[in-house]
Amino acid sequence: MLKVGVLGAGHLGKIHLRLLHQSEKYQLIGFYDADEINAKKVAQEFGYSYYDNINTLLAAADVIDIVTPTLSHYDCAKKAMELGKHIFIEKPITNTLEEAEHLLELEKKNKVKGQVGHVERFNPAFMAVSNKIANPMFIETHRLAEFNPRGTDVPVVLDLMIHDIDAILSVVNSPVEKINASGVSVISNSPDIANARIQFKNGCVANLTASRISLKNMRKSRFFQKDAYISVDFLEKKVEVVKMKDAPENPGDFDMVLQNAEGIKKQIYFENPEIAGNNAILDELETFADAINNNTTPIVTLEQGTHALRVALQIIAAFKE
Repeated sequence: MLKVGVLGAGHLGKIHLRLLHQSEKYQLIGFYDADEINAKKVAQEFGYSYYDNINTLLAAADVIDIVTPTLSHYDCAKKAMELGKHIFIEKPITNTLEEAEHLLELEKKNKVKGQVGHVERFNPAFMAVSNKIANPMFIETHRLAEFNPRGTDVPVVLDLMIHDIDAILSVVNSPVEKINASGVSVISNSPDIANARIQFKNGCVANLTASRISLKNMRKSRFFQKDAYISVDFLEKKVEVVKMKDAPENPGDFDMVLQNAEGIKKQIYFENPEIAGNNAILDELETFADAINNNTTPIVTLEQGTHALRVALQIIAAFKE
């Protein structure tokens, strides 16, 4: 079993601690948190071993799970990787692009593996249809959340929209060509509502909207491609797959057939992919263990996390334009 240590015992850190403690692929050796009062409280309440020195924890572990605020991601990852430790790091990978690119260098230099916590890749609804999304040409996403002070230290793009940025980049096999965006600060010092239009070199266009001051929660994405429409509800874990094929010469009474202006007839039919129940956070942590043990590529690499951050920062920069 891989010995894992956790850095950060806040809201998400406690979830990681609980799941790693339950996992059969890891041995949780303990955690470190810079807030000593909170750390002792967590250790007392849940019984996890608390390390009052980060270097002691790093030395004892094989894998370091970084669930600290974004500003400290780089320093924590750099320390761990220079000691030859594999790292799982929450999204966004780092605070700046330069920091992320340096982590890519450290990964190669120290021959360690890294994975970024873009958890929506492991959402069962997205997993059920990701292999059906082929060459989409228009994508629309809405990620709306009720206000929560946690996370408002960064723009909504890095807090929420980056989930959809990563998911889109994972299915669009083309470089980004152009980005237009606008953002509005309502209650925070950084934008709380943002809209971005990403144009890819292959002609695909993605329109993304994110808000953290909505009256309701919503996490939906729609993918339009040749002869298919695919809708993913990340929140409700539901999917809708609508496809078209050439209509039969003699359609049945209940067949849905459309005819365009040129007289071409298409039949509409629905697919219902099976959605397996899972714990997305546990899955991302355990598939990382598999990647280490089997010497395979992690599902969400540091390079992919860096690409998502690069696009997110380009969107933020576009606000000023």
